[in-house]
Amino acid sequence: MSIDGEEDLQGLLAAGRAVRAALEAMRAAVRSGITTAELDRIGETALRLHGARSAPKLVYDFPGANCISVNDEIVHGIPSRKRVLADGDLVKLDVTAELAGYMADAAITVPVGVIPARAQKLIDCAEQAFHRAMREVRPGKRAFEVGRVIEDFVREQGFSVVPVLQGHGIGRTIHEEPMMPNWPDPNARGWLTDGLVITVEPIITMGSGDSYEADDGWTIKSTDGSLAAHFEHTLVVRNGQPLLLTAA
Repeated sequence: MSIDGEEDLQGLLAAGRAVRAALEAMRAAVRSGITTAELDRIGETALRLHGARSAPKLVYDFPGANCISVNDEIVHGIPSRKRVLADGDLVKLDVTAELAGYMADAAITVPVGVIPARAQKLIDCAEQAFHRAMREVRPGKRAFEVGRVIEDFVREQGFSVVPVLQGHGIGRTIHEEPMMPNWPDPNARGWLTDGLVITVEPIITMGSGDSYEADDGWTIKSTDGSLAAHFEHTLVVRNGQPLLLTAA
């Protein structure tokens, strides 16, 4: 969607605040011994306190309120009472909220306890790639130009993007046009326009970037078993700096 006045902006900001609250509540609870189902309940409670609902559950009937993916699980991990976090894990927390007809989406990667230096570099790379990509997010740019910045930086750091996973338009539902690839996909030629609402979300792995869908029908995993990281915000395209809707 594109913002059409102050009502849209305030509605999206409210949804963004709910997303941020859920992410921060879950981040604070990440520790060795907690289950991903427990983290999911914490995130859902935070959404409810803001009057928001889980958009994946609402739109896609996802079997959880939030996507929680661990280690080689790249995205769309299903929260489980059987999945217990341990020191050294990398946890992707991905929250999409619906509030009064507006939606916002963000993700972070959180380490559990002490992790190897290269794993921390992977986490940092995803976030840094996002901030570099933001410089390209302005009216008159094309989606593939943003993707080129992401992939170039990720490759420089010795990692790979996951080409089948990408950002997207958002606002009235979870996935809208345009798609925002993390590489210079020649098919992503849509223009960024003033007021357009999108997500930018570098999704990267230590390995090849190849992926597959697990037997649960939801979780996307790295084919080579390598660790993955994910960083995402919802933002509004505008002249100058984009407006982050899901930032603190």
